[in-house]
Amino acid sequence: MADAILHLEDAAIYQRDNLVLSKVNLTIQKGEFYYLIGKTGSGKSSLMKTLYGDLRLKSGVGKIVDFDLSKLKDKEIPFLRRKIGIVFQDFKLLNDRTVFDNLLFVLKATGWKDKVKMKQKIHEVLEKVGMETKDFKKPFELSGGEQQRVAIARALLNDPELILADEPTGNLDPKTSLEVMQLLNEIHQSGKSILMATHDYALIVKFKQKTIKCEGGVLFEVVQQATI
Repeated sequence: MADAILHLEDAAIYQRDNLVLSKVNLTIQKGEFYYLIGKTGSGKSSLMKTLYGDLRLKSGVGKIVDFDLSKLKDKEIPFLRRKIGIVFQDFKLLNDRTVFDNLLFVLKATGWKDKVKMKQKIHEVLEKVGMETKDFKKPFELSGGEQQRVAIARALLNDPELILADEPTGNLDPKTSLEVMQLLNEIHQSGKSILMATHDYALIVKFKQKTIKCEGGVLFEVVQQATI
């Protein structure tokens, strides 16, 4: 438990008033990578939203990067989100501003003040995802894969302890999905913990990691079969 970055115990996950997952037990240690799989409507997104404070944890124990999800106040949510990086399926970039300004917006919103340090940090994360030469472009001028790379760079800005990736390859073609997955893999190998919800079984087979599944209102670990 000492290095647990995420710990859920007998947690009940609700979508509005509907109980979607019960008795959820999950512990992710520092540096671990887990896939979260399950059919649409099985509770994956509700679980993710509970972890980043979009949905309330109504019962059970929930600790994530030193925050208690059962006691999380609205004013604490921005602080929680500084310590976790979130990557969405639909990128959620601001189309009216450049890549650089998208990232600058996040740094300002999370309390950065020093212009030189902000510029350095933006350059550093864009370099990490191979997008340092595209910082002047607007998101709509980029391909889907490039937009997702920028979204991953944005998730890395505050050096998060945990990255929650919610269907990060969901809107991408297979080749681009592979490239984005390789990038996430590199980030994981640099020491980051990642929980990634996905429908893409080809990626799960290619990049083997621990896998948990939502099905029938419960969450359980899947033992992957060795592929021939």
